[in-house]
Amino acid sequence: MLRRRSAQHSEAFSEQSEEVRDGLVKALYASPASLLAGAISGGSLSVVLAWKAAILPMTIIAGLVLLVGISRSISSFYFQQALAHKEKPARPIWGIAYELGAWIYAALLGLQALATLVLTDDATLHVLAVGMVASYAGGISGRNAGRVPVAVGQTCFSLLPTALGLILVGGIGYVILGILCFLMIFAMAEITRTTHRIVLDAHQGKYEKSQLAIKFERLAHYDSLTGVENRMAMQKRLRELFDHRVDDDAPMSILWMDLDRFKEINDTLGHIVGDQLLCGVAERLTVILGRRGHVARFGGDEFVLICPGVDRDEARMIASDIMRAVEGTMEIGSHQLTVTASMGIAVAPEDGKGGDELLQHADLALYRSKHAGRNRFTTFDWSMKEKQDRTYELETGLRNALANGELELHYQPIFDSATGRIAMCEALMRWNHPVHGMISPGEFIPIAESTALIEPMTHWALRQACQDAMLWPRDIRVAVNISPALLKTDGLPRSVISALLSSGLTARRLELEVTESIFLEDDRRTHLILNELRRIGLRLALDDFGTGYSSLGSLRTHEFDTIKVDQSFMRNVGDNPRNRVIAQSVAQLARALYVETVAEGIENEEQLRYAQDAGFTNLQGFILSRPIPLSKLLSLLEERPDRPGAAATLIQARRTA
Repeated sequence: MLRRRSAQHSEAFSEQSEEVRDGLVKALYASPASLLAGAISGGSLSVVLAWKAAILPMTIIAGLVLLVGISRSISSFYFQQALAHKEKPARPIWGIAYELGAWIYAALLGLQALATLVLTDDATLHVLAVGMVASYAGGISGRNAGRVPVAVGQTCFSLLPTALGLILVGGIGYVILGILCFLMIFAMAEITRTTHRIVLDAHQGKYEKSQLAIKFERLAHYDSLTGVENRMAMQKRLRELFDHRVDDDAPMSILWMDLDRFKEINDTLGHIVGDQLLCGVAERLTVILGRRGHVARFGGDEFVLICPGVDRDEARMIASDIMRAVEGTMEIGSHQLTVTASMGIAVAPEDGKGGDELLQHADLALYRSKHAGRNRFTTFDWSMKEKQDRTYELETGLRNALANGELELHYQPIFDSATGRIAMCEALMRWNHPVHGMISPGEFIPIAESTALIEPMTHWALRQACQDAMLWPRDIRVAVNISPALLKTDGLPRSVISALLSSGLTARRLELEVTESIFLEDDRRTHLILNELRRIGLRLALDDFGTGYSSLGSLRTHEFDTIKVDQSFMRNVGDNPRNRVIAQSVAQLARALYVETVAEGIENEEQLRYAQDAGFTNLQGFILSRPIPLSKLLSLLEERPDRPGAAATLIQARRTA
């Protein structure tokens, strides 16, 4: 039964994790002092018994007890020394050594007790021998609970010979004591097993706690999807690299990479395929970069590569290697994905002397790569920073421009080609910055569109244009440009109606200009909004006609009152017959559709003459009039001749003026 239970414990021990088994072995050698104390006490008692009995076999046994006890103490000391020096002792060998030493030591004590009981008649020595073995057996159950077979074996090897000796001596007292010693084996075995479970649970709990700590440590520093470092670990590494730099002029490169059109893959094939793609890219980056740097996933499909000691030229080489490695077809499940990447490079100390600054500049270079067409890498230069600073300054100022009255409308007249009179005026927004003066619309309008400021600015422009138009003759219309972003909201119709009601302007005098870019997406909302605006009587103009992707399609699906032909078709009409043919065809098409036309960008008499000959109904350009403030426009309207005159006469009048 003891053998069976010991075997069960041995099997359970072998099923434990390596860390738990190591902990149990370490527990055996945990206290060299207790081993030494046991060796001294057991050896001393054996020596006393041998000296009092003066029998050679007992003397030999006493010597062996001292030898084995001291050897075990020395081995425990060396084991602890190895642990102190961070070495990893061969735990199985040390476990076997401890087991053999324990069994031999217990067997020697048992033999000494047996010899004392059988070979001597001194009751005092008998009591001393039995007490020595009993106390040793009691201590075993606690100290060696980490290995049940060791403890049970020691108990058997020490108590069985003692029980046998007591029974052989004879007498009711000795026999009863021998039986009790035999039964003590089972009691000690049960105590050992109970203690073993407690010790094992403690080690298992400690192991699980350490594993959980390791898991959380890894989650805190590594990306759970790709296995590379995460953003927090990357930023920590970057700070440490800069904090421990010996030479401030030593180069360090950061390469910020972003997969091109990754969102399209996620949207069309699903996030599972996208995740597998990210894992494949991370693996390729790790292999290609090798020991030249560290890979981290910054977030989404962005990766940051930190390369200590890498200068600008070497960074470009690394970028080229990575672009070649990433570019091409990647097999993800049953899909063959064509992948490209864009990358920005910043190199310390030229591009920044701190980690955060270098990251920001690498991001700016990446942004330039994206806008330059993707599938390329760009190195940072300080003009990017200057542009970003100006953009941020303008964005901040633009938020207060409306409230501070810095925005104003200028108007560019559009002339009737037959009469030479002003048919309408296009409202163009201008920003008089308190520091930088007049800011070009080409600079601040994109900022407004990207920051959602375009909506309140357009609402203001509609109200102001309608109020200004009430000061003009009733036959002159006002045209206001509408950003495509406003057609994605529900506020445009309400804003238009509010502007008309507050100013008193009739709907047919307001013309909204939209570009062909609004038709790039088949958006039913756009179609409904445009129809709603025409239903209340507004005029719609298609601006920059011919520069989009579906010009004829937009004319087929939407009704417009005016088509404005882009100025690129009027440029060099004298030297470019293709432009002449296209412009003339548009004019003829518009007449057939009963739609007015505007020839934009008239800058010389040749363009003016051709626009008239081609049949354009209206003309707009610098040779006729530049955009002017309201006050100058009112003066111009007061000078308008009473009778119709040719546009050429009006041009001559403008020159004379």
